Amino acid sequence: MLLLSPTPADAHGEAAASICDACRRPSRAEAEAAVRTLIGWAGDDPRREGLQATPGRVVRAYEEWFAGYRLDPTAVLERTFGEVAGYDDMVVLRDIQVQSTCEHHMAAIRGVAHVAYLPRQRVVGISKLARVVDAYARRLQIQERLTAEIADELERTLQPRGVAVVIEAAHDCMASRGVHKHGASLVTRRLTGVFETGEARREVLAALAG
Repeated sequence: MLLLSPTPADAHGEAAASICDACRRPSRAEAEAAVRTLIGWAGDDPRREGLQATPGRVVRAYEEWFAGYRLDPTAVLERTFGEVAGYDDMVVLRDIQVQSTCEHHMAAIRGVAHVAYLPRQRVVGISKLARVVDAYARRLQIQERLTAEIADELERTLQPRGVAVVIEAAHDCMASRGVHKHGASLVTRRLTGVFETGEARREVLAALAG
């Protein structure tokens, strides 16, 4: 039988502190210092004139690129409308610009999202659909999860009869490094409810394809 020595109490404390430190959001000064470190690691001098203001610019850019962490997708969809004059067909919004960041290499993901849903009684403003896409896209992502998160949020919050999300995007992590393949795009899709099978599936995919 293998006997394990108990971990000293102070070791538990150190481990807990380490976890808390990892979860703490760094300050702006710490983020800028990290950028200076990366510039130096790349082989340049962060003190030279052309790079002195770069850490601040990078941090401000990160605030835009990762603004999705500060957005609540559920809150975005809270306001709906019931006066639709009996409309009971699909709502389709195509070519929503997607700007995201690959979580594996922190390289850009650029493309478009196509979103459709079949409302039960209420609809949501079309700008809200685009904002939900942004809320999930402007985070560290993989495209497959991004597609599922958008569809699941619409399904959970709007409770429609069906949701369909298709994303087509190019990945800089494949174009600018590694295999260096330009012009390739990844297509992912998530369909729920009535759109999962049969004629409704074919119809919504045709509508999203344009």
